[in-house]
Amino acid sequence: MIRPGNPAASSASSAWQAVTGRVQVSLAGLAPRERLAVRLALWLLAVALLWWVALAPAWRTLAQAPERHARLDVQLEEMNRLAATAELLRQQTSAQVIGRAAALSAIEASMGTLGGTGQMSVQGDRVSVSLLNTPPQALSQWLTQVRLNARVLPLEAQLSASTASQTWSGTVLLGGASLSEN
Repeated sequence: MIRPGNPAASSASSAWQAVTGRVQVSLAGLAPRERLAVRLALWLLAVALLWWVALAPAWRTLAQAPERHARLDVQLEEMNRLAATAELLRQQTSAQVIGRAAALSAIEASMGTLGGTGQMSVQGDRVSVSLLNTPPQALSQWLTQVRLNARVLPLEAQLSASTASQTWSGTVLLGGASLSEN
């Protein structure tokens, strides 16, 4: 910060006075018409600089605001939809716990949805399902069925997509309160 009485302040002030003094001397040596042209050019330069630095960016932001607002509204609507879906899934899964035998039976019954591309193995209170070249629609349908019918969720999934055949392979580990041995 430069304070009056500070040597740096007096140095800057004297430099400014020297520059303005030179400009006034130069302008005094010009004809009145030339002085008017120089002043007009300086004013135009100042207005252009003001537009370029202060007004144009604000104008651009104001012009883009409705589009940005609409995009953000769409994103907010999607986030609210996803949050509602997540809450519904949480309530459905935790609301009703079915017995272990019923859960295993429901998982086994849902394996038909995979079209023979999955194998189930029970490991304590977890169920591991190995998938080999499972179509994405079948995988999605199967996950929905085990969530709703068996009241279990995927705890871990190690899947890889095959771009050539558009299928999924890997393992899915299922778990939940319905599989607990009580």
